[in-house]
Amino acid sequence: VALLGRPRGAGRQPALRGHSRRLRCTGGARVMAMILYLVVAAARGPSVLGAGRRVGARMAATAARGSVSTAHLGAALRSQFPALRQTVYDGKPLVYLDSAATSQKPQVVIDAVTNYYEHDNANVHRGAHALSIRATNAYEAARDKVAAFVNAASRREIVFTRGATEAINLVAATWGVQNVGAGDEIVISEVEHHANIVPWQLLAQRAGAVVRYARVDGATGGIDVAHFKSLINPRTKMVAFPHVSNVLGWIAPVAELVAAARTVGAHVLIDACQSVPHMPVDVQALGADFVVASGHKMCGPTGIGFLWGRLDVLEGMPPYQSGGEMIDQVSIHGTTFAEPPGRFEAGTPAIAQAVGLGAACDFLTSLGMESVEAHEHELAIYLTERLATVEGLTLYGPPAGSPRAALAAFSLQGVHANDLATFVDQDGVAIRAGHHCTQPLHTALGIGASARASLYLYSTREDVDALIESIRSTQELFKQLS
Repeated sequence: VALLGRPRGAGRQPALRGHSRRLRCTGGARVMAMILYLVVAAARGPSVLGAGRRVGARMAATAARGSVSTAHLGAALRSQFPALRQTVYDGKPLVYLDSAATSQKPQVVIDAVTNYYEHDNANVHRGAHALSIRATNAYEAARDKVAAFVNAASRREIVFTRGATEAINLVAATWGVQNVGAGDEIVISEVEHHANIVPWQLLAQRAGAVVRYARVDGATGGIDVAHFKSLINPRTKMVAFPHVSNVLGWIAPVAELVAAARTVGAHVLIDACQSVPHMPVDVQALGADFVVASGHKMCGPTGIGFLWGRLDVLEGMPPYQSGGEMIDQVSIHGTTFAEPPGRFEAGTPAIAQAVGLGAACDFLTSLGMESVEAHEHELAIYLTERLATVEGLTLYGPPAGSPRAALAAFSLQGVHANDLATFVDQDGVAIRAGHHCTQPLHTALGIGASARASLYLYSTREDVDALIESIRSTQELFKQLS
C-alpha cells in the first residue's frame, strides 16, 4: 500500500483511491486519520456510520404522507429524481447537499433528452426532412421556454452557451473587446466565482484596462456595497457581480448596484447561477445588460446554459466564434453575419441539452418559483440554526436573521474541510470542500478551504439533520485521534 499525501488546503477533494493495487490519499486528507477512521468504523459499525440509515427511514416516512405543502416540498419531489433514490457505501441512503455545484435531474428532463435522441435526432436549421424539422422546433421551443422563464422581452435575447462560464467569456470577448480600452476600468469583487474574474482579467491585460475589486464586508457577510459603489467612476465600463454568492449565500442588492453603474454609463453583467434555479428572476426588472446562468444547476443537463442580453446591446456586438450557423452571407469577398442570437451560436449547437433545459424550465414553472423560494427560505433558516449548534463551527456569510440562500460554507475547528467532506461522505452525506472556485474570497476570509452544504427544491430537514449528525460524529472521532 502506497500512501501519497497532498498539502493541506489544496482545492482537490480528499479520497482514498485504488490504482493497480495501490491505495493513495489525495486532496489534503490526513493519512493516519483516514486509516484510523476505517479501523474505528469497522469496529463500531452502525454507531459511527449509521446516520444515513436512520435519516433515510425518516425521509421515507415523510414522503409517504404525500404532502405537497411548502414545508414538505422536498419530500414530495424526491421520487421524481432517480439519483436521489440510490444508496451508497453499504446501503446508506444518499443525502445530496452539493446542489450549488450541480443539481440532480428530474425524470422528465432525462426523458426529454432520451426522447430527442430516440425520435428526433438531427441537425437543426439545415434540413427539410421530418427529423430536422422536429429537432429545429424542439431546439427553438427551448429558447422560448428559457425566455419565458426569465421574462425576456424577446426570444432573440436568449443565446445558448455551454454554461455561464462561456456566456461571460462571450461578453468579454465581444462587447469587452469592442468597448474596453486602455485606462478603462472594470469593477467586480472578491466574492466572485472565478468565471466572473478571469475573463475580465484577460480582457484587461489585452486592452490595458484595470480591474477593481470590492472587498468583503464582515458585517453583512457579502460584498462591501459602499466600497463597491466608491470604485465606480467615469472610467468604469463594466460592473459585474453575483446575484447570489455561491459560498456566502449573500443576496446582492441588485437595484442599488445597477443604479450606481448607471450614474457613469457603465454596463452591468449579473452572474445568476445561484439565483435563477432558486427564486423568481425577471431579467427585465433586474435592469442589467447581461445575465448569465447554467442549465445544470437548474435541473437541466450539463453542457448548456444561456446568456440573456438586451437586444439592442446584442445587435451591436461582433461574433464570438465563426463558422456555420452564425453567418448571413459568405463569399470570397467577405462575410456578413446573422442577427442575434444566431450570430453567437456558431456550429452545431447542443441540441439535446437545450431540449433538456427547456424541459427543466417546464418542470420548475410547474412547481412555481415562488414555492421553490419559500421552501428554500425555510431550509436556509433551519440549516443555519442547526449548524450554529455545533461547537467549534464557524459559519461564513450573512449573520443570523439576515436573508440568505439555502447554502452554507463553514469551517470546523480541528478538522480540515477536505477531511470533513470525506468523512461525512462515508455516512452517505455529499457536501463540497475546497475553495469552490473562489480563491480571492477565501484569501479575504483568511482560510485555505471551507466545507459547503447547498440545498435545493428536493432537499429536506432530514437531510440537514443527517449532515449535523455526521459532522458531530466526525468531530468526536477527531477529538479521540488528537
